Amino acid sequence: MGQIYLVRHGQASFGAANYDQLSELGAHQAQRLGEWFSRNEIGFQRVVTGDMERHRQTARGCMGALASGPPEAAWQTDAGFNEYNHEEVLVRHRPDFVDPLAVAQFLKSSDDAKRDFQQMFKDSMARWMSGAYDGDYTETWPAFRLRCIAAFQRLLDSAGASQNIIVFTSGGTIATLCQNLLGLQDAQMADLNWSLVNCAVTKLFYQPGRVSLSYLNNYAHFEHASDRKVVTYR
Repeated sequence: MGQIYLVRHGQASFGAANYDQLSELGAHQAQRLGEWFSRNEIGFQRVVTGDMERHRQTARGCMGALASGPPEAAWQTDAGFNEYNHEEVLVRHRPDFVDPLAVAQFLKSSDDAKRDFQQMFKDSMARWMSGAYDGDYTETWPAFRLRCIAAFQRLLDSAGASQNIIVFTSGGTIATLCQNLLGLQDAQMADLNWSLVNCAVTKLFYQPGRVSLSYLNNYAHFEHASDRKVVTYR
């Protein structure tokens, strides 16, 4: 039986000109994850990433803290594990948010910015997933879902019988793969997506014709008293 570890990338640079970069905290999260794998003597025969920079940076930080594993030159890249375009999803619901200053002003004017932004993003996701506005999006929700499932199937098709494989990807991708595995509704996928912690791990078992969930959104590597501030969701 083989094992696949799906890792959500570390905290990205929310609010910066280039979101697709790890923050300083995100780099620290990746390193702490690698140290946790090392302490628990968990190694990997294959490393797979999406082709986003935050995926590669998380992989470098994590694998750099491990004493063994394939060198970066041997890592595989599959853009099928990329995240959906969250900026497009948000702006189609709130066209004024095309201006970053409008987002900053919204957050500044809110009494509870985290709660209000979460609700707005849930509404944006609902619009995207409804199917009623597919012409507004570069990638529709059904297309994204099929892309993620196809990438995972390619991974299974190329996997050895009992490999340990680690995949550095994004929250939406992981939530979508879990939706497919567990038979969740779209609204449940959206809720799960919002709950995934940066650099948390979802572990799957695989064997011919069967994939099962071992654990979901595990961030035990951050749960020491001194590390609780490291737990982030965005």
